[in-house]
This record gives sequence, C-alpha cells and structure tokens, in this order.
Amino acid sequence: MTSRGIEQADQVAHLLRDALHNDDQLFQMQISPLGRVRQTADRVQAKVPLPYIEDDKLVEVTTGSWDGMTRFEIDNEFPGHLDGSNAFDWYFRAPDGESFDDACKRATSWISDIRHPTIVISHGLFGRILRGVFLGLSKREMLALPVPHDGFWRLHDSSCELVTGSTSIAAPDP
Repeated sequence: MTSRGIEQADQVAHLLRDALHNDDQLFQMQISPLGRVRQTADRVQAKVPLPYIEDDKLVEVTTGSWDGMTRFEIDNEFPGHLDGSNAFDWYFRAPDGESFDDACKRATSWISDIRHPTIVISHGLFGRILRGVFLGLSKREMLALPVPHDGFWRLHDSSCELVTGSTSIAAPDP
C-alpha cells in the first residue's frame, strides 16, 4: 500500500467505527482475498474489531491474459480489440477475461448470500458492479458510478449513500 492508501484506509476505518458506534446490529466483514484488500481490511479491523471472511466472489473483474497490462500494451499486442472502448468497458473485451454479464451474475450471487449486515472490502470496478446490481442500474450507469477512496457506501433497502467525513451523499436515482 502507498502512504496515501494507508491514510485512506485509516480514514475509512475511523468513519466505519463512528458509524457503527451506536449500532447494536451484528455485523460481519467480507473481503476479496487479493493482497491490497487484505491490507486495507487489517487497517479497518484495527478500528472495527470484526473478524473478516475472504470471499472469492469479491475479487476484481479479471481481464484474463490482459491482467497487469496497460491499455497501451494491450493495444499493441491485440490491435483493434480496444477500438471504440471507453474508460471501463475495455475490461470486458479481453478474449479470455470475465464478461460483464458474468461479473453481474457473481455480484447477484454474492448479494443473495448475504444474511446479516455486512461490511465489504473489494475493488473499484467490481464495487461499481456490486452497487449497480443492488440498485438495478444499466451497464452504462454501473460503469459510470464513482469510486471515492475516502469513504464508504451504505447500501440499504434499495438505496445507496456515500459516507465521507462529515457528509453523506445519496447516490442519484437510476
């Protein structure tokens, strides 16, 4: 983690601790098993003492053999595959990567398994898809969702609220 990532993880941990302080519900924490997420979860756990469970359904969208490559490298090795793509839909153009529909099915499956209030630590693109599926958004709307690193999203009863510092912002209606 970078020093900025550590600051952001600590800020989110403080926000979660403050948000849960007066909440008597039993929470669970589920995380992606990938490295930086585990580091973030450890920092959150220092302020919010809940054990976490790693869940493979929360991993980032995979681009298969493109994983770890820049768009420049992909365009050079796979000419034309990125033509007409935007900032996020290119993830779903990898010949051996995860499709958008498969990522949505994974998110739907994870959501349907939730039985208790849950803190989730995952990844940017998959987090967009998870919130989008929860809110019933279109692909275009899902991929346009913001991913701030200084707060957390509270999803409840078909609503989504961003909690940062001293402010809460409701997500736009679909």
